Amino acid sequence: MKKIMLLSATAALLLSSCVSQKKYAELEAQQKETQDQLNTATVKLNSCLDEKERLNQQINQLSNQNSALLNNVGDLATLSKKEAENLERSLESIKEKDMKIQRMQDAITKKDSVTLALVTSLKGALGNLNDEDIQINVEKGVVYVSISDKLLFESGKYNVSERAKEVLGKVATVVKNKPEIEFMVEGHTDDKPIRNAVLQDNWDLSVKRATSVVRVLQEEFGVEPQRMTAAGRSYYMPVATNETAEGRAKNRRTRIVILPKLDQFYNLIEQGMKEAK
Repeated sequence: MKKIMLLSATAALLLSSCVSQKKYAELEAQQKETQDQLNTATVKLNSCLDEKERLNQQINQLSNQNSALLNNVGDLATLSKKEAENLERSLESIKEKDMKIQRMQDAITKKDSVTLALVTSLKGALGNLNDEDIQINVEKGVVYVSISDKLLFESGKYNVSERAKEVLGKVATVVKNKPEIEFMVEGHTDDKPIRNAVLQDNWDLSVKRATSVVRVLQEEFGVEPQRMTAAGRSYYMPVATNETAEGRAKNRRTRIVILPKLDQFYNLIEQGMKEAK
């Protein structure tokens, strides 16, 4: 009977880990797709800038030709009708490109402003904590909050400590004030193997730590569950070497990943393009 119960518990843990990994893979694919869209928008912006430069060169060339004609004849009437039309078309084209570029830059500026406001709010809420215990940084428009293992959990455990709940409460206050954002909680371990009656390996430990954090945010601080995803990374994304105690301590962490709303960013660009026409 004990063997059957143990096998059932192990199967449940494996199923939980698989579901978390599948969900994480879907989110990772979605983030890659939105990053590709951002790269495409950047290429279009660079293309507009190149086109503007080409048109400016054309304007300069026409202006030089016009100056030469005026110098030779001394009369504005020598400017041909065709050249005047070319000059007018070039000026209109530059004006249109300027409007499109400005709309794109406005959208990028607004997105950066939202990210900056979020980082400022998080740092303001968590500013009194040691930099070794919690770090906030931005990479490619994504905000990461990394919390050390020693602040959240006891060694080899996945129950959130009472001291850590104070930190999570501050994070919850910030994200609850920004209902438009979604985020993922990632569990990370070092490479020291673990196995007991509850945990099969480091995958299990990382996933259960992530779900523990999500559960605290939902049940104790009222964060909407549909805005959160729990995922485990085991020891496969280290930030330091696992050959030293200091490195392993850095690798044992929980990371909150604020997922960017890139669809809103592209809506701003598309709206700007329509208005520029």
